[in-house]
Amino acid sequence: MSFATMGFFNRRTTRVVNKSDMLLFSLINVSLLVLVLNIDAASGYNQLHIGGIFPINGKGGWQGGQACMPAAKLALQDVNEKEDLLPGFNLTLHSNDSECEPGLGASVMYNLVYNAPQKLMLLAGCSTVCTTVAEAAKMWNLVVLCYGASSPALSDRGRFPTLFRTHPSATVHNPTRIKLMQKFGWSRVAILQQAEEVFISTVEDLETRCKDAGIEIVTRQSFLSDPTDAVRNLRRQDARIIVGLFYVVAARRVLCEMYKQQIYGRAYVWFFIGWYEDNWYEVNLKNENISCTKEQMRMAAQGHLTTEALMWNQNNQKTISGMSSEDFRKRLNDALIEEGYDINHNRYPEGYQEAPLAYDAVWSVALAFNKTMQKLKEMNVGKNLKDFTYTDKEIANTIYSAMNSTQFLGVSGVVAFSSQGDRIALTQIEQMIDGQYYKLGYYDTQADNLTWFNMEKWDGGKVPQDRTIVRRVLRTVSLPLFICMSTVSGCGIVVALVLIVFNIWHRHRRVIQSSHPVCNTIMLFGVIICLVSVILLGIDGQFVTAENYPKICQARSWILSMGFTMAYGAMFSKVWRVHRFTTKTKADLKKKVEPWKLYTMVTGLLTADFVILLTWQIQDPLQRRLETFPLEDPISSNDDVKIRPELEHCESHNNSVWLGVIYGFKGLILVFGLFLAYETRSVKVKQINDSRYVGMSIYNVVVLCLITAPVAMVIASQQDASYAFVALAVIFCCFLSMLLIFVPKVIEVLRHPADKAESKFNNDTGISKEDEERYQKLVTENDDLQKLIAQKEDKIRILKQRLADKETTAKSGQVQFGDSLTTNNNAQFNNNQLTTTPAAAVTQDLRDERI
Repeated sequence: MSFATMGFFNRRTTRVVNKSDMLLFSLINVSLLVLVLNIDAASGYNQLHIGGIFPINGKGGWQGGQACMPAAKLALQDVNEKEDLLPGFNLTLHSNDSECEPGLGASVMYNLVYNAPQKLMLLAGCSTVCTTVAEAAKMWNLVVLCYGASSPALSDRGRFPTLFRTHPSATVHNPTRIKLMQKFGWSRVAILQQAEEVFISTVEDLETRCKDAGIEIVTRQSFLSDPTDAVRNLRRQDARIIVGLFYVVAARRVLCEMYKQQIYGRAYVWFFIGWYEDNWYEVNLKNENISCTKEQMRMAAQGHLTTEALMWNQNNQKTISGMSSEDFRKRLNDALIEEGYDINHNRYPEGYQEAPLAYDAVWSVALAFNKTMQKLKEMNVGKNLKDFTYTDKEIANTIYSAMNSTQFLGVSGVVAFSSQGDRIALTQIEQMIDGQYYKLGYYDTQADNLTWFNMEKWDGGKVPQDRTIVRRVLRTVSLPLFICMSTVSGCGIVVALVLIVFNIWHRHRRVIQSSHPVCNTIMLFGVIICLVSVILLGIDGQFVTAENYPKICQARSWILSMGFTMAYGAMFSKVWRVHRFTTKTKADLKKKVEPWKLYTMVTGLLTADFVILLTWQIQDPLQRRLETFPLEDPISSNDDVKIRPELEHCESHNNSVWLGVIYGFKGLILVFGLFLAYETRSVKVKQINDSRYVGMSIYNVVVLCLITAPVAMVIASQQDASYAFVALAVIFCCFLSMLLIFVPKVIEVLRHPADKAESKFNNDTGISKEDEERYQKLVTENDDLQKLIAQKEDKIRILKQRLADKETTAKSGQVQFGDSLTTNNNAQFNNNQLTTTPAAAVTQDLRDERI
């Protein structure tokens, strides 16, 4: 093999540093080219020159030239040895290193173009370099063939009219990714990309396809060199299925950050690009200052998926070169070993997966040139490939047409180009399992055919979820608490019913009659309704459906409000009547208490309640509103599940306004009742014999209501505490009211079963009508006697004054003295008689008190 077929600058260490070095390389190129031309001329071969730009060294991007350049050398050797291909010509490659830097790649291209000999075509790798080269090459009518460029932007024929590539576009992965997402039921994904044009274009295409497939992209994070913040944001967004698009150097940084942020394992699925080397995650860690160990990197990489276009022929059949893909692999490994790579220990250089693409690229060039030569001969234009110049559009168009129609079976599979110059290829899906990649299947985009091997393995034994499963758990009142409160309320209802029977059965007794039995019955019915509301307050989503819950809301408001008004209104009317008695004149006290006035007051309060509640229900009815709480971890579950607690509330649109009206109305009655109870705290009225106990009940009701209402609003988000607090307040008010008002009556009836005089147990016991009339008569007589005593005392005072005047009269006559003495004795007798009269009246009063 001649020196020309080997190509130039074929060592990995070759790189361009600055302009002086570039000039030196240019001079060397010219000298070597002259030498090569002389050698080739002497050997009888004409040379067809192509330029090659390989990314070999560098610190970022894709350095796939490390394996692709040796593969291209093998292709040159095989092409030149094939006698029926390019007869009479040798294909020569002139190459240099671009380091996957677009600026340096442009410099290499200019050197290749402007330095002799004339180049017929350019080979390039790395998307950023291919973008620069292909966009500029059209100015020299040069066809560009990219063996390692996947940027979707390169499919733009208007921008890159002379570009072809054996490497499929990165967008070929997107249909495969969508297919996998649909297969595993993932409808929520995130994207992490490096800020390079190739990945930006790929993401734009992926977003469009996801939108068409109904897949939500929860977040799209990008970074330049440091992925720390981007990866952290993925965790904040609860991303579970993540598509990663970046070069391998950035991939190692991302993988390390994944480990630090704990975004790996059973709950996460990562999609990586498949053209990384098999051991990409554990090499160059020290050189790239990766702070994670190999073991940590292996842990983070476990289970990730890769999608890549098929770059190795899967059938063990002979290709156009006469080799199978396995034959090529052996030859490539030998060449890489000669280059100094430790292939025997699976230490592959970067670009190893793309090496078949570089090999087939050279074959594509040779076949296109061969077809061009035949076409030019058929056209009989008197031109040959060697006559090509950068201004010759005719030969350039012929080369373009030949390349566009090229199709053959290569070591990377069937090589063919679409109208955009893209490689048509199948996509391979692999998964990292226990440190090795296993093929899961293939996807044919054109036929929409997924071949699946069912080899996937998931940590935990099941497919990860695309999001944290949020289980909506309705917070309901504790069942034991509800049963306990309902039982107590039921007992209270039974007690109230028994007291109603007692009240009706003994209504003829004086102790019951004087306390107005109908008012007591109304109060007891109100107590029963309030106790029923306790049961309704505990009925929630565990007993009724969401559709029926508003009905429970309405029932609660009506029953509790009406029950409170009946129970409290009956007591309020009594204490109001007591207060009226204290402000009446003595003449009015003789009048009887009219029961209908008490009933009218209760009816008025109920009417006001009815109007407010009916207006509320018609204008702005209560509805079911859910209050949500922060996510909570389940008590015991291995699934990726979070609990979203929810609590039902009864609310309307203007709930605060209606509550203000209700609370305002009830509050005024409570405060006024408290005032009346305080004003009549020491008043004893025979017409209403239980006035003091009614006042005490009102005290307790007011205090409990004033405490319960605001506290219940504060703890409304704690269903058990709120229910228990309100229920206990209602139960306590009901039981206490029944205790204070009815227990004395029950005791009195039990102690005196016959209709006898009332015992001293109740200081406010009632009296009969005869006793009442006798009492009023004695009071009147006592007033008259008091007036008479006052008159007699005035007369005594006058007589004493007269007696004193007469004692001063000197030497009074005996007769006069006798008359005076007689008068004095009569006055003294009358005085003694008058003095006795008040005593008798007092004695009579004491006797009346005993009665």
